[in-house]
Amino acid sequence: MTQTDFIKLVTPFKDKVFRLAKRLLVSSEEAEDATQEILIKLWNNRVKIAEYRNTEAFAMTMTKNFCLDRLKSKQAQNLKIVHSNYQDHTISLQKEVENRDSVSWVSKIIEELPEQQKIILQLRDIEEYDYDEIAKVVDMNPTAIRVALSRARKTIREKLTHTHQYGIK
Repeated sequence: MTQTDFIKLVTPFKDKVFRLAKRLLVSSEEAEDATQEILIKLWNNRVKIAEYRNTEAFAMTMTKNFCLDRLKSKQAQNLKIVHSNYQDHTISLQKEVENRDSVSWVSKIIEELPEQQKIILQLRDIEEYDYDEIAKVVDMNPTAIRVALSRARKTIREKLTHTHQYGIK
């Protein structure tokens, strides 16, 4: 297996490996190290990769086992894990008021949209229907749904940007 073949094989799932490692190890730095170790192990065993039916599943299993071993090891117990991804979720009163105001403006803008765009926006962005399901509900072509959705989002974006840049109309 050449390096190019290996990269083509690994690229689709390397981000999944990182996300799993981050979920288990919490620290971004530890997850990056784990991802690198898994990719190195895969590279070192590249001659055996063809034997596996699903390389992605094998890599995910390797990641899970590596991370669990890492958490059990003495080295991990001695590490002071710094949560670089920690966020303070307390929201200031000012920010909360601004958020509510923005939501209120978006609701007003949505109410001003044409009925068809309003329905498509509701089904796609709020109800999370896929385009084929929306096509059945509104009896439209999926391409036309994409266009209507794009126009609705653009209208919302432009009006909200205008409101935030220039104040209340």
